[in-house]
Amino acid sequence: MITCHLRYVIDPYKVAEFEEYARLWIPIVNRMGGNHHGYFLPSEGANNIAVALFSYEDYRTRMAVDPECQAAFDLDKRNRSIISYERSFMRPVLG
Repeated sequence: MITCHLRYVIDPYKVAEFEEYARLWIPIVNRMGGNHHGYFLPSEGANNIAVALFSYEDYRTRMAVDPECQAAFDLDKRNRSIISYERSFMRPVLG
């Protein structure tokens, strides 16, 4: 299982729009066999950084052709709450 760490730079005036986008992805990832660990939105400190974590096996290949995934991407194309993002893919070390 791979875990994806996403660090977003978001428009601080569009946190509500980003939250709408985030809420779309949690059930999509879970439906596609992943395990979404949640989105973490600004609270104190920086007002333009958000983070998401989710684990998956074959999610990336399935999402490219999934209509719900494409609709979620299209939502942010319209509301433009995400300025940029970075993705890191990690593997666990278990004891």
